[in-house]
Amino acid sequence: MRVAPSTADRQEQPVRNERTHTEDEDTDGQRAGEGRPDPATETFVAHRNLLFTVAYEMLGSAADAEDVLQETWLRWAGVDLGTVRDRRAYLVRITTRQALTRLRTLGRRKESYVGTWLPEPLLTAPDVAEDVELADSVSMAMMLVMETLTPSERAVFVLREVFDLEYEEIADAVGKSQAAVRQIAHRARAHVAARRPRGAVSPNETREALDAFGRAVETGDLQGLLDILAPDAVLMGDGGGIKQAVPRPVVGADKVARLLIGGMGKVTGLSLRPAEVNGGPALVIRLDGEMDTVVAVRVDDGLITGLYAVRNPEKLSYMREATALRR
Repeated sequence: MRVAPSTADRQEQPVRNERTHTEDEDTDGQRAGEGRPDPATETFVAHRNLLFTVAYEMLGSAADAEDVLQETWLRWAGVDLGTVRDRRAYLVRITTRQALTRLRTLGRRKESYVGTWLPEPLLTAPDVAEDVELADSVSMAMMLVMETLTPSERAVFVLREVFDLEYEEIADAVGKSQAAVRQIAHRARAHVAARRPRGAVSPNETREALDAFGRAVETGDLQGLLDILAPDAVLMGDGGGIKQAVPRPVVGADKVARLLIGGMGKVTGLSLRPAEVNGGPALVIRLDGEMDTVVAVRVDDGLITGLYAVRNPEKLSYMREATALRR
């Protein structure tokens, strides 16, 4: 059985799923003559980062997104390419349908999840942050907003608003009429608009807020922490029943600051390092050199409004190396 080509199958790279080829850049004969992958494999590899991004945005889980890519490959490998007019659209359609099926399983899993469920954090390359729309769509705050959509709404929103697919393509992908897809898109946009983050901030504002937060936490400076937290700041934690975490969101600068200072002040061997996670600012907390927690940070108007702390070790495997995301 052939399996989905991965980065490791091709060559070692510092970024997961890095794209190496462009679809249809040579004729099939030239590929065969040069000993290059067959057309199905090469097309899949060319679009792998895009397909992973689609699946991850729909699922919020990198591990499940990889499983969806595996399922997509198994179906793609059996397709007669001569019958495919648009290979990219065909692959997106397979991926979307597999992700929708996976969403139902993931929904049942979340119902029995211990504590708060947060998306699986991804260490991302700088180019993700440079694509403002992509960075916004994969941010922890936006991923949590998309969690409030129905599976169909989430699929339509992602394909239309993030990847700018035509309604006809989306209708094929989700198995609904174009009229129905337009209605779903309108409903999803309104739902997200009422809940989405307030807006983009400059890199300097973000860096200054993150630096101030890190200094305050490391030095136990309660007032410094209060100064950088918005009055309605929210702290959410995900330990998955494996690591201790706040069982429910903590709201309010004073409560969040006192919890952080009180909790971290008792820990020795702790270090904080800035990182880029899901296209945005984050801190990686290590204990005695081992990764313990990834805290994605949301900044609005120069103040921190959201802290999303993932401690579940089963969700930290994608923090070892950067993941390439593409639109």
